[in-house]
Amino acid sequence: MQDPEFDPQNQSPLSQDPAAVETAEAVDPAQARINELEAELAEVKDNILRERADLANRQIRLARDMDQARKFANEKLLAELLPVADALEAGLATPGSDGEALRQGLELTHRELLRVMEANGLKQVNPVGESFNPEHHQAIQMIESDAVAPGHVITVFQKGWLLNERLLRPAMVVVRNH
Repeated sequence: MQDPEFDPQNQSPLSQDPAAVETAEAVDPAQARINELEAELAEVKDNILRERADLANRQIRLARDMDQARKFANEKLLAELLPVADALEAGLATPGSDGEALRQGLELTHRELLRVMEANGLKQVNPVGESFNPEHHQAIQMIESDAVAPGHVITVFQKGWLLNERLLRPAMVVVRNH
């Protein structure tokens, strides 16, 4: 005869109340450790993703810095060529027809020099008649004149130069008084 209070079917984990099973698992130290390790794993994964994003950003910055370094690597060479261009221009400005062949040679050399300089990112700033721009021009004198509007460049004593849109040398100019 069976004890009425003992029912072997109620002792089975399948027949127990699900809330009671959940509570038993939550209290179980092994399950608590598993939950703790899963949380730690999620944190490590998050840290790895952040580190990867940081590395990608660093690579982008490095590539940009390298591009800038390549873009301006020839700055010193081109700055040293500026006096050559100035001398050639001065020779071309000399009046006279005695040395016509020499003049033609200077013109050809000057054109070639300008072509090389332009191919390397160097651009002339020749602001005659333009509004004075202190970012690209250096005023060496201000005079009265009716040839241009007030605050505009009358004469350029020395042309300015931009290297890849960055000022290498300002144009030295005479500006009309206001």
